[in-house]
Amino acid sequence: MTTLITGTDNRMEEIARKVRNGERLSLEDGLHLYHTNDLLTVGQLANEVNRRKNGDKVYFIENMTLYFTNVCEAHCAFCGFRRDPGEEGAYTLSPEEMIGYVEQHYHPGVREFHITGGHNATVPFQYYVDSIRALKLRFPDVTVKAYTGAEIEFFSRISGLSFREVLSVLKEAGLGTLTGGGAEILSERYRKKMSVDKATSEQWLEVHRTAHELGMKTHATMLYGSIETIEERLQHMIYLRELQDETNGFMVFIPLAVQPLSKSASIKRRTSAFEDMRMIAISRLMLDNFPHIKAYFINIGTQLTQMALTFGASDAHGTLVKERISHSAGATSAEGLTRDELVWLIKGAGRTAVERDTFYNEIKVYD
Repeated sequence: MTTLITGTDNRMEEIARKVRNGERLSLEDGLHLYHTNDLLTVGQLANEVNRRKNGDKVYFIENMTLYFTNVCEAHCAFCGFRRDPGEEGAYTLSPEEMIGYVEQHYHPGVREFHITGGHNATVPFQYYVDSIRALKLRFPDVTVKAYTGAEIEFFSRISGLSFREVLSVLKEAGLGTLTGGGAEILSERYRKKMSVDKATSEQWLEVHRTAHELGMKTHATMLYGSIETIEERLQHMIYLRELQDETNGFMVFIPLAVQPLSKSASIKRRTSAFEDMRMIAISRLMLDNFPHIKAYFINIGTQLTQMALTFGASDAHGTLVKERISHSAGATSAEGLTRDELVWLIKGAGRTAVERDTFYNEIKVYD
């Protein structure tokens, strides 16, 4: 495919050559991609890379988001979900209560429970183990995708167990994979400034390294659009790329646009469409060893998600069913989509919709 480069940009020509030859992009290349006005070429290059990896297939899953507790010891500046113990709106569901909730919304097509929550120190580690085990016993055919790298570090602290021991216990209880959250920006400057009172960058990476060593495939995120620098975004990707070189354990990268703390916030408090599309495209170009880049419609909306499928994204996420964390801040998107809506969205971008399981095994192709 001939890449359209608008204007004279020798550096972009060199980056395009590297991309076509399968050469790895440097941090300096990434900086140029962020600062160039030629967004169409950035997107086209990302589209080329994605098509080489995935053809015209775009994946989605029938899943449900579950939140056992919103009580959290951390006070991250970007979070509107957390509550202190005893605060109005704070809750901690028993495994039986969660199963009751699931049974109200479950249907046989659901293949994944996506579980995140607060770092709730008022309950023991065994509570989190029992929660997974109860779900897996009641719904044995549904993959449990649960807990962030930061939550695993928290469980290690409250239990006195190592990361490996925590993961092994959870895996035995039915944990199938870790979510990608808790990474935010893998920069200690950022984490200090944003009061990310949880795992350090190094600890987050070590949790996922350990999970990969135990045979688990996991996910990785980045929360962009607040105080981080462009260099920090790129270094975040490079850290992930280096760990993927080592373990090949990541399945997908999910860039998450930060949400303001109010739905009525000015558009100036939100990331722009240009920034969101550039983020998807650069992720695809920098993370050359990741199979998939996900466009998360909860944060960027369904229309930009559809556009992202021509900017390097190969995953449109899933049905979700009542997402809460982004919506407890200022997300204005739908709380979930139906299978038919996801298929329509993907086909509308001229792509082939593929229903998958958690591990990207194909369930059904919608020609």
